[in-house]
Amino acid sequence: MMDIKHSHFHSPEEKKKQLNRISKAIGHLQHVKVMMENDEDCADVLMQLTAVNAALKNLGKEIINEHMTHCIVHAIEDGDMKEVEEFREAIKKFI
Repeated sequence: MMDIKHSHFHSPEEKKKQLNRISKAIGHLQHVKVMMENDEDCADVLMQLTAVNAALKNLGKEIINEHMTHCIVHAIEDGDMKEVEEFREAIKKFI
């Protein structure tokens, strides 16, 4: 097995979308903190946490999709099976 390290390229458009999504998740999480500091209703806090979890899960899905369609394809073309295995392990932990 070859141990070649390929370079990562991320579409500027996709990167911008992903950074916007993480910014929204951070905003939701900051709102949760304020809600807790203000002793707001626990059910409302949980609903806000649900939004945070959904935003992070969707961001993860986008990252997986982009990585599969770009980085993993290039890694396979370059014979970088280590990168493929590392990504497989990362997906297992994410799921």
